[in-house]
Amino acid sequence: MDLTGEVAALATSFFFALTSIIFASTGRMVGSQVTNRIRLIFALIYLVVLNTILFREPLPFSAESSRWVWLSISGVIGLSLGDTFFFQALVSVGPRLGSLLLSLAPIFGSIIAWVFFSETLTVLQITGIVVALAGIGWVVMSHEEPPDTPHGHTKRGVFFGVLAGLCQAVGLVLSKQGMIGEFPVFQANAIRMVAALLFIWVWTFLEGKVGSTFAALREKPRVIGLIALGALVGPLLGVSASLLAVQHAEIGVASTLMALPPVIVLPISYFVFNEKIGWQAVAGTILAIAGVAILFLV
Repeated sequence: MDLTGEVAALATSFFFALTSIIFASTGRMVGSQVTNRIRLIFALIYLVVLNTILFREPLPFSAESSRWVWLSISGVIGLSLGDTFFFQALVSVGPRLGSLLLSLAPIFGSIIAWVFFSETLTVLQITGIVVALAGIGWVVMSHEEPPDTPHGHTKRGVFFGVLAGLCQAVGLVLSKQGMIGEFPVFQANAIRMVAALLFIWVWTFLEGKVGSTFAALREKPRVIGLIALGALVGPLLGVSASLLAVQHAEIGVASTLMALPPVIVLPISYFVFNEKIGWQAVAGTILAIAGVAILFLV
């Protein structure tokens, strides 16, 4: 039994859980949008160096044009638009509901993969996905948000949260199409990152926020090191692991296992930050683990 995709998806969740902690800190220091713009620069630098070492070319210019098309669109939709919508959802409805809406991605991904690419799931796989998502939802909803959480535009926030989940799903499906034939994940990630970076920075230029972005870094230079670390863990390792996951597993299974960061963050919050964990969070974690076990045993 080849579990490469499932193991890579779990690794993705681990990397993204660590990234969420790092970027939560940088977001408080310079804002989420500045963090998002700068992390893509660091991620692309890492990928250029890594691809030069591994494949003797900084970017995969030798790849077929069809791969560039699939993966570039995937990068814009998944990494640029998806993250932008998610950040907007966090502002409007808070991290708890925002994270819950993002966990719709496995459902969207399964439907899209089934309709367009005839990718089907077994009854046991669907059961595992439902159980795991129920556990994730329980964990997310059991978390109490601080009273000063800046939200209130519920309908708008829900809309952005649903769009974030849809964009993430579409990004994964398009990535899988672009990597058909065992295309190296670091090269695929580089193509996605180039497209995402160009899109974000053109957008930033049109908004007239290039200067303010770098001004924020000059005011708090310590944040640069944290963003660089977060980019290494998330956009480089996490995104590359997610591409390996969808390359070797069904979209629905892979995206479900990649939706586990809220569960993985719990022990980190408890042991590192001494946060109190309620019985609902523990029960949700157990349920999520049960769903994961089903997916691994299928």
